[in-house]
Amino acid sequence: MVSADLPALSRGAYRRLAANPRFRRLWVSQFVSGVGDWLVIGFLMPLVTSLSGGSSFAVAGILIAKIIPSLVFSSVTGVLVDRFDRRRLMIACDVVRAVLALALMTTNSLALIYLVVLLMETASIFFFPAKSALIPYLAEEGDITSANGLSYTTQQASMLVGLTASGAILAAFERAVRLVLAAKLPIVSRFVGLFAPALLGPRAGVIVDSLTFLVSAVAIWRIGKVARSVRGSGARLDLSLIGKDVRESFAFLRDHRELRGLLVTIGFAILGGGTIVPVGLVYVQHNLTGGVPILERIQALRTLVAAPQTFILVFLAFGMASGALLVPRLSHRVPLTWLFAGSVAAFGVSMLAFASVGIYWIAALFAVAAGFSIAMVTVAGNTYVVQTTADELRGRVFTALESVIRVSLLVSMIVMAPLGDVASRIVKRVIEQRHLAPEHVVLTGPRITLQLASLIVLAAAFYAFRMLRDGQGPVPAKGGAGV
Repeated sequence: MVSADLPALSRGAYRRLAANPRFRRLWVSQFVSGVGDWLVIGFLMPLVTSLSGGSSFAVAGILIAKIIPSLVFSSVTGVLVDRFDRRRLMIACDVVRAVLALALMTTNSLALIYLVVLLMETASIFFFPAKSALIPYLAEEGDITSANGLSYTTQQASMLVGLTASGAILAAFERAVRLVLAAKLPIVSRFVGLFAPALLGPRAGVIVDSLTFLVSAVAIWRIGKVARSVRGSGARLDLSLIGKDVRESFAFLRDHRELRGLLVTIGFAILGGGTIVPVGLVYVQHNLTGGVPILERIQALRTLVAAPQTFILVFLAFGMASGALLVPRLSHRVPLTWLFAGSVAAFGVSMLAFASVGIYWIAALFAVAAGFSIAMVTVAGNTYVVQTTADELRGRVFTALESVIRVSLLVSMIVMAPLGDVASRIVKRVIEQRHLAPEHVVLTGPRITLQLASLIVLAAAFYAFRMLRDGQGPVPAKGGAGV
C-alpha cells in the first residue's frame, strides 16, 4: 500500500512545494544568497589577480580561505547546529555575512580579503546544515526527497546565475541607484549620494552581495516559528572532535588496499585538477585570445555577463551539470572500473588540451569536457563505493572520501598554485636574458603548470587502472563480514 502511494505523492511534489509559502521562503533565501555568493567570488578573483600582479597563489588564497573552515569545523558543525534554533541560527549567519561582505568594499589588502572570505565561509558551513535540517519541518513527509533535490539543484543554479549574469545584475543595480538619484528625494538622495561612488563603481557587487544576505534573512524570518521545536537534544560539544573525521579516515585507509586505491586516485586527480581554477583563471587572462563567441557578435551582451576570465567557470559548471545527467546511463553499459579510471584519464586529457591552446572558445570547449569528466569521476566513484563496499563500511568510506577531497584540494592550492608563480618568474627571467618578445613565448608559467598538473591527473588514471578491480563483490569489513 505504501509503495503504491509513493509515486502519486511524488508526482505533484514540486507543485505542492511551490504552493507552500514557508518552504518557498526558504528556497528564495537559498537562491538569492547563493547568487550573491558567486557574484562576489566572480568579482574577487579578477580583483585579486590584479592586486597580486597575476599571482596564481593569490587567487588560490580565496579557495584556501573557503576550504579551511569545512576542513577544521566539519566534525562539530552538526552538534552546534542541533544545539540552537535553526531558523534563528540561519538569520544570524546571514546578518554576519552581510556585515562581513561590506568590509570588501574599499580594501585592497589581500590579507583582509582572505580573512573576510574565511569568516563568511565559516558562517556558511553552519547555514547550510541548518537549512537542510529545517526542510523536514517545512515540507510534507512525502515531498522531502523532492525538496532536498530542489535544494541541491538551486545550489547549482545560483552558481550559474551568479557567474553568468553578474554583469546584468550589477547593471540593473546601477540603473536603480541612478533612478533614485534622479528622483531627487531629499533624504534618500542625500543618503544614496553619500555612497554613490561605491554604489556605482566596480565594487558595487559587494553591496549587492550584502543585500542578498539581508533579503535571505528577511525571507527566513518570515517563515515564522516551526510547529515542532528544532532545538538540540542536549548533545555535548566536544572540541576534541575538531579534525577527528580526517584523522580517522586516513587511519582507516591503512587497512583497506582496494579502497585506498580509489581514494589515492581521487586525491591525486584533485591535486592536479585543482589547479584548473587558480592557475587556469590567470592562464585565461594572460594567454588566451578572443572571448565568448556569442559576445563578440552581440555588442549589447558584453556588459551583461561576467568577464571572460570568470565566465570560463560557467563552461566548467555546464560540463559538470551535463555529466551528472548522462553518467548514470553510461554506468549501465560500461564496467565501473573502466568508467571511473577512464573518466580520470579524460579529465587529464581535457586539462592538457585546455592548457595547450591559445584561442578562448576552443579552450572553453575543453573546459566543458573537463567539467563533464569531473562529474563522471564523482558519480562513478560514489557508485563504485556503494557496489563494492560492505554496508557497515560505507559511512567511513564516504567520510574518508570527503576528507581526501578537502585535503587534496588544500594541498593543490598550497603547492601547485605557487608552482605557477615560480614557473612564471623563471619564464620572465629567460625572456629578459634572451631579449625575447613576451607575446611570442608559447610556454608561459601558467601553461607549463597546467600541463604538469594534467600529467599528474593522467598518472592517477594509470594508477586507477592498475589498482581497481571490477565485479569481485564487496570489500568486507575487518573480520570478514560482508554484505
